[in-house]
Amino acid sequence: MLQALSIRDFVIVDTLELEFSAGYTALTGETGAGKSILIDALSLSLGARNEGDVTRKGCEKAEISTTFDIADNLAARDWLQAQEIDIEDALVLRRVIYADGRSRAFINGASATVGQLREIGETLIDIYSQNAHHSLLKIATQRDILDAYAQASPLAKQVAKLYKDWFQLQQQQLAYEKNSSQFAEELAELRDSTRELKQLGFASDEWQALQQEHVRLSNGASLLSGMEASLQMMSEGDEVNALDLLSQAQTKLAELQAMDAGLQAIAENLDSAVVQLEEASRALNRYLQKSELDPERLAEVEARIQAIHGAARKFRIKPDELPELLAKQLQRVAELEGFSDDGALARQVQLAWKAYHEQATQLSSARQQAAQRLAKTITEQMQALSLKGGQFAVALTTSSEPTAHGLEQVEFLVAGHAGVEPRPLNKVASGGELSRISLALQVTTASLGTVPCMIFDEVDVGIGGGVAEVVGRLLNQLGQHRQVLVITHLAQVAAQAQQHLQVSKSEQQGATLSRIRALDASERVEEVARMLGGLQITETTRNHAREMLGIA
Repeated sequence: MLQALSIRDFVIVDTLELEFSAGYTALTGETGAGKSILIDALSLSLGARNEGDVTRKGCEKAEISTTFDIADNLAARDWLQAQEIDIEDALVLRRVIYADGRSRAFINGASATVGQLREIGETLIDIYSQNAHHSLLKIATQRDILDAYAQASPLAKQVAKLYKDWFQLQQQQLAYEKNSSQFAEELAELRDSTRELKQLGFASDEWQALQQEHVRLSNGASLLSGMEASLQMMSEGDEVNALDLLSQAQTKLAELQAMDAGLQAIAENLDSAVVQLEEASRALNRYLQKSELDPERLAEVEARIQAIHGAARKFRIKPDELPELLAKQLQRVAELEGFSDDGALARQVQLAWKAYHEQATQLSSARQQAAQRLAKTITEQMQALSLKGGQFAVALTTSSEPTAHGLEQVEFLVAGHAGVEPRPLNKVASGGELSRISLALQVTTASLGTVPCMIFDEVDVGIGGGVAEVVGRLLNQLGQHRQVLVITHLAQVAAQAQQHLQVSKSEQQGATLSRIRALDASERVEEVARMLGGLQITETTRNHAREMLGIA
């Protein structure tokens, strides 16, 4: 669950430290006070894209930090383990956004990407915006809702993958049947080129070794003369060499040590230098004994390099890309040979179709069962939401062709009152009806989810009176199982909350600042009374607020 939110210099918030409790929390305040700032800040901390100037005027950066209790959140813990991030019961996400638009992200104090914030955020919070009901008009959204309700979303993803595999094979079969002669010519050419590349026998790690050997062999004479000169200077020079000079210094220091014991460390360093020089001389001697000019090997290496360059020029690629080209061509040869094998591709298509159809049939069955349950549940909730006699249905229409989404099309139907045939949601639902149906769907499907925290941003827009009280009860009921945060303008919705946060706005030294604070019982009465009665708050309004809050 969400435990705390810390904000610094964000839009019109200079500093904010806010703690959250479990259950249902309402966030209220005057229009324009900054309620949406809380959602924006939370969204950014969860990896949302920064699309505006969010740093408070005159400040270098904005900072947002959110703390979550993930002791029981297996999805979040599994994600952290997969990312090799230390797992603790408290998870801290932090986002720093600079005035120039740059941003940095942190997970438990370690630097992270915005993408990682987004991934972990999906296991922590679901946010439903005030315009969420508009997306409900889309067929894709309706299908996703039904699959989530049926707990078949993973199966739907598998069906989409199997469809893609089958479709690609089918397209290959059709293409081969249409262009068989062209494919036969391509296969013949590929067999010739792969035969040539196989005969070349060029491995990816050979090229650098060949070049190094060529440099060494082509400079053999210079290497030999240089090594001999080095050996003369080191230890074998007749007149003077480094080893003789070091040995003389070694002898002299040995004599001087008798006069000053402090020279011992210097003498030991010199002894070590003599030993290392002797070892280097022996190693160089061994190298010289094995080294000789080898014009035949040089010719072989040059011929090999020339052959590789010739193949690279022929195929118009770099020499070190030849092995990769061979691998790709062999893969294409196998593919084309599969096409030319009479019946082989057809069998692949048939197997792919069978795998897709089996999974798609399972998905259809899950959808049919869930559609009946969902329709019954939403129809019942419509009655409570002042849509008496209304009916909700889920139509599953068999598609004329198989699709990546399964064997049928999913569409929500609704009848606003009794005696009317349910019709597509996007054709008959008014704005108020749509928002109520949307909320009913969100509450119903959310109860099946695993994300521990849900945030509703004014999803009760267009609702009032007794319906608002029902909505409040629905949210309160949802808060028994999940952490729920609701931004609302409705007193009936706010009165059902276990925790109440108020947003206010003020001017300080010419700057507009927003504040959010938790309300106690008496302050809640005043806030609910304000929401009921507007600017003029009477004792009657307060009494009404106390009654709604259950305060004697």
